[in-house]
Amino acid sequence: MQALSVPHSLINFTGSDFLIYDLNHLKGEFKKANINFLENEPMHRHTSFKIGGAADVFVNIGSKEEFTRVFSLCKEENVPVTILGKGSNLLVSDKGIEGVVLCLENLNKMTVSGERITVGAGANLAALCTFAANEGLSGLEFAFGIPGSVGGAVFMNAGAYGGEMKDVLESVTAVNSGGEIFTLFRDELCLSYRSSAFQKNGATVIEAVFKLKKGNTEEIKASMTEIMKRRKDKQPLEFPSAGSTFKRPEGYFAGTLIEQCGLKGFSVGGAQVSVKHAGFVINKGGATANDVLCLIKKVQETVSRKTGVTLEPEVIFIGRE
Repeated sequence: MQALSVPHSLINFTGSDFLIYDLNHLKGEFKKANINFLENEPMHRHTSFKIGGAADVFVNIGSKEEFTRVFSLCKEENVPVTILGKGSNLLVSDKGIEGVVLCLENLNKMTVSGERITVGAGANLAALCTFAANEGLSGLEFAFGIPGSVGGAVFMNAGAYGGEMKDVLESVTAVNSGGEIFTLFRDELCLSYRSSAFQKNGATVIEAVFKLKKGNTEEIKASMTEIMKRRKDKQPLEFPSAGSTFKRPEGYFAGTLIEQCGLKGFSVGGAQVSVKHAGFVINKGGATANDVLCLIKKVQETVSRKTGVTLEPEVIFIGRE
């Protein structure tokens, strides 16, 4: 499985199979530059699945300037880099992640100008929706309750309840694998179902601008409350997961197909097809990444055999294989 595929909560700039690098030397350079980092940081602390081995080195980025500085040092030392948002769409290997993980969660500043909101990629998507509502700006209600960061939502063109990021995005600022910062506007973002230009160009989202519409704050909040109620009623939010496990196959619903194939409640180790919504694989307790991968493979094979439909994972697998 990509392993499965790759969303913003992950961008691996350097596959390290054939790289030679000195991680201890890089850590020394970090110390000289007063860059705080953690060693052997368990990734289950940083993913909504609550699964994953340790990252060799983990850095919480505090600013765009620090991102550029840290990224440049990693590139100079030929050390593999993985970019992490809120880890809501990821399955991290039980063997952890090689090299350096750069977490953008602290890049979360939000500013408003008229009907536009500029927001850092690490901002929580729900926090952005609440911020917009408090400013009397409508258009992001559909996104309330979608887990994850703004950067991840842009990367995947996240959507729900009839709305998608492409409906409200005006521009995105990103950094490419060479460390250069650039901006793409709406027509350049190649936004389609769970897809964006960033899945092809290898760049990392660091900031986004949303163009919204004036609305009534109370009506906006009422809509958000209703959407969240629908989520809680239908989705297994009480268990760790990576959200919808599979993309919606054209003409079908993944959860319906899985349920029709008798897989609701099916388990491998601590991983289970949710009994509440078969489109979700959950960590019912103590699940490993291998449990989840085996369960996904079982679901894919069964649905393909019984219905002829190929299910494509939406969750992303990263880390050592």
